[in-house]
Amino acid sequence: MADGDTELEARLVEQEEFEPSEEFVAQANVSDPAVYDEFEENWPECWERAAEMLDWDEAYDEVLDDSNPPFYEWFTGGKLNVSYNCVDRHVENGDKNRVAIKWEGEHGETRTYTYQDLYREVNEFAAALRDLGVEEDDVVTLYMPMIPELPIAMLACARIGAPHSVVFGGFSADALATRMNAADSQFLVTCDGYYRRGDPLDHLDKANEGLDGVDHGVDATVVVDRLGDDGFGHDLKGNQHDWGDLLDEHAGERIDPVERDAEDMLFLMYTSGTTGQPKGVKHTTGGYLAYAAWTSQAVLDIEKEDTYWCSADIGWITGHSYIVYGPMALGTTTVMYEGTPDFPNRDRLWDIIEKYAVDIFYTAPTAIRAFMKWGSRFPEQHDLSSLRLLGTVGEPINPRAWKWYYKHIGNEECPVVDTWWQTETGGMMITTLPGVKKMKPGSAGPPLPGIDAQIVDTSGEQVDAGRAGYLTVNKPWPGMLRTLYNNDERFIQEYWQEYSDTDSDDPDDWVYFPEDGAKIDGDDYITILGRVDDVINVSGHRLGTMEIESAIVGVEGVAEAAVVGGNHEVKGEAVYAYVITEEGQDEDEAMRQRIIEGVEDAIGPIARPEMVVFTPELPKTRSGKIMRRLLEEIANGEELGDTTTLRNPEVVESIQRQVESE
Repeated sequence: MADGDTELEARLVEQEEFEPSEEFVAQANVSDPAVYDEFEENWPECWERAAEMLDWDEAYDEVLDDSNPPFYEWFTGGKLNVSYNCVDRHVENGDKNRVAIKWEGEHGETRTYTYQDLYREVNEFAAALRDLGVEEDDVVTLYMPMIPELPIAMLACARIGAPHSVVFGGFSADALATRMNAADSQFLVTCDGYYRRGDPLDHLDKANEGLDGVDHGVDATVVVDRLGDDGFGHDLKGNQHDWGDLLDEHAGERIDPVERDAEDMLFLMYTSGTTGQPKGVKHTTGGYLAYAAWTSQAVLDIEKEDTYWCSADIGWITGHSYIVYGPMALGTTTVMYEGTPDFPNRDRLWDIIEKYAVDIFYTAPTAIRAFMKWGSRFPEQHDLSSLRLLGTVGEPINPRAWKWYYKHIGNEECPVVDTWWQTETGGMMITTLPGVKKMKPGSAGPPLPGIDAQIVDTSGEQVDAGRAGYLTVNKPWPGMLRTLYNNDERFIQEYWQEYSDTDSDDPDDWVYFPEDGAKIDGDDYITILGRVDDVINVSGHRLGTMEIESAIVGVEGVAEAAVVGGNHEVKGEAVYAYVITEEGQDEDEAMRQRIIEGVEDAIGPIARPEMVVFTPELPKTRSGKIMRRLLEEIANGEELGDTTTLRNPEVVESIQRQVESE
């Protein structure tokens, strides 16, 4: 834990309460409060409710095999195909003309795919992948922006039993190479470019640079032509293939969906870790899809007749679970958009909601804070009366932003679900069931039915209501990660070491620790207080401090660096970098700019430092540990805590004065 045995303090005031409307409760997918007791009394068989939402090629033998904790297995013996469940069965069930994807490009261009359209193109691209040499269990890397070809490629991979690894399109070439090397991936799907704030960006040049850093070589690369006449004139290399040409070559072909074991890998997703090396989170086929579908139906209240919009990027887990797999397993219409919420105008999102009569809108608190800053006049220009439910994801939302969202977007009629979960959990874990529970702004809510989440102190004992402590999960759940790719040891160390008896074979002795601090109230509502490790949450995206520090130290003239998260009005947290330069190095604006560019080149613009502070020393304990807590307090202008354990306490005041003068 970040601060040894120091307990978290609870200083939050009690939240206001809001009830869902009678009209919403009457139509909600889940509206019976007894669901919580039912899941508790019938655990783990309660999760059959989720499994029954899917079509299985072979029935499973057992809901949960917990004989080898923490390597839990769900729906063992069962076989199914995710692509079939998200596409084929809707076509077969008479919904072939239902819209699957509505896509809005940055310049207002649109594309619409029915489930029949999706079926055809997923099959054709699956055939193309096979022809390129992709076999079952080969990892295919997808390095793409928010264009429809991304979910099509994901579903095509799932169809032939090839796990995919999506790399966020904004990440750098180095980040792509690192992830392809870690996954031993020999196939890449990317694009020539995309639009950002009106301008075409050269994505293929970055992808090619990343490919040069792949140690084992790449068998084939597929390139989507997104830019057309705005492209950068790239000639495809010998093992690079045009997406459109491949679909033409395989037009009309059909590929039988491969039967996959419930525990076969569906995808890898690399997330930042505190050691500086990204972690390859492994999600499997049966449990993950069942959990994504169930939470989509129960929490987001999705019906197949809905038009649903999650404004996240598919490059992150939110887009996997709640743009692609959960909604499409339910056969609904999912909206995708390219670009940013404020281009070409600050009312863009509300314009899309009005244009498509969106029923459910799921977005991040960082976006809501931006909407607040711009003012309510923008949503007031549009008819948002189609909205039935609102959601937030990525980080805790403060009560003021929650109430603004509830009032100005939901007209005080739409429930707001504030959802806590992680890449590792696969789906939502703590939130209100909107047809059952009241809402408390600032509090995520109680654990979902079947989720045994507790708040404990450093010794693992549950804290009293009103107290703060550390969030733990004490029973497995179907959507959970199975391990870290090729690294079972790190999987145990990262998630299970803190509160588990790791020598025990008894599953009751194993406790999952997501490394978040939290507070619990008398109604068992949990308020997330933030991370207790060295990870910075920028606009809902977790970035490892070690990765950023390594990028800074990689800049010529830099000797040492420490980065922390500082409060930011829009992003939630921003990166603050404290840098020690080599002797004789000028600490000027040019050096500062080189550091910023170094971070962007190594990781991507998402990690761009908000402030770079030059300092001759960093505050360290006598054992040499950097005291990031003090650097965070300086970044946030807070009163400094105890400095008596430092070997150089005088440097703290010096850094503080410098930051205040910036």
